[in-house]
Amino acid sequence: MDPAVTTMSIQTPPAAPSRARLTARVLVRSVLFSAFLGVLVFLPAGTWHFWQAWVFAAFYLAPIIGFLLWLVIVDPATAQRRLERGEREPTQRKLVRYITPLFLIALVAPGFDYRFGWTREALGPVPGWVSLAADFLTVAGVFLGLWTVNVNRYAARTVRVEEGQQVIGSGPYRLIRHPMYAGMCLAQLAMPLGLASIVTIPLFALLIPFYMARLLNEEKVLQRDLPGYSEYCRRTRYRLIPFVW
Repeated sequence: MDPAVTTMSIQTPPAAPSRARLTARVLVRSVLFSAFLGVLVFLPAGTWHFWQAWVFAAFYLAPIIGFLLWLVIVDPATAQRRLERGEREPTQRKLVRYITPLFLIALVAPGFDYRFGWTREALGPVPGWVSLAADFLTVAGVFLGLWTVNVNRYAARTVRVEEGQQVIGSGPYRLIRHPMYAGMCLAQLAMPLGLASIVTIPLFALLIPFYMARLLNEEKVLQRDLPGYSEYCRRTRYRLIPFVW
């Protein structure tokens, strides 16, 4: 039996710091992450004249940063949950060790594609309207994740159950059990096209099996620790894609 699902591990809700401190944390992390994303994308491209990357960054970062700042105002405890890191479930920690480097490699690859022209040589240039359409799909995936957090204020970045947490069956949870993962998958499958890269799509697609493994383990944790979750699973048949799985 998986040792991660043998004992209860309900956690005390974190104490939210002041709004001023949370705002500072959000702004600092936003600047650092934006700079890091720029290094991952523009450095491999070898140029700042990569307009698809600028548009992608704006579409991807603006709603996330804006939502976090809004959460600081209306619900500091949820903002705190979204900023916390460090998985406590052993299976989740193992999966994150694979997901993180794979995601970084996937983000770096389109820049090299732009520099060396792999997609252009193999398949022709990606039309600008295709990149823009993919950016809107990325935003759709991001907004699905943000909607999930707005409906379920216990949706932390790490897999856990807190005191007082209840099963949520409204909003996107009416259709699928894991709308956050669905949003992540949609956004990340659209990212390479948003960055004008077709040949790197398989790299982003490699992330999907790891997300599937994460959500399956998360279900074990929730069935173990969250009263009513097993009944919710029986009511809501599909995990990730309505009418498919």
